[in-house]
Amino acid sequence: MSFVPRIKSPIKIRLARFGRKHQPLYNIVVANKKSARDSLPIEVLGTYNPIPVPLTPEEKAANVKPFKHIELDFNRSKYWLGVGADVSDRVSFLFKRAGLLPEDWPSPTKLTQHIKKPVVAEAKKKIEEAREFVRER
Repeated sequence: MSFVPRIKSPIKIRLARFGRKHQPLYNIVVANKKSARDSLPIEVLGTYNPIPVPLTPEEKAANVKPFKHIELDFNRSKYWLGVGADVSDRVSFLFKRAGLLPEDWPSPTKLTQHIKKPVVAEAKKKIEEAREFVRER
């Protein structure tokens, strides 16, 4: 049994803060690990607003839960995860909620925040009948 060390990636997917004082907004960015938080990133994958959207009186009466606004480019996020980019703690939580990462990633002992149930349902498999595409002569 040989031990293969995992090489850490120099690229990280993390949050970059912008917005006003007491009104934070975050860009979900791909950046070099050693660069500053608000320096120019390699690519912007989306935005995250940690302040919940205010509910209308009708929604409050219907007991609707407030939500936080997240915009994310799924294709580019999958690409950077496939290339091997590391993910910060908060971004990994957001990616788990979006279904991009499994619930127990990286390992249950290293998680700071757990998701009790999967948010995205598994894809349903549909079995199709085999069709013959060759015409008889």
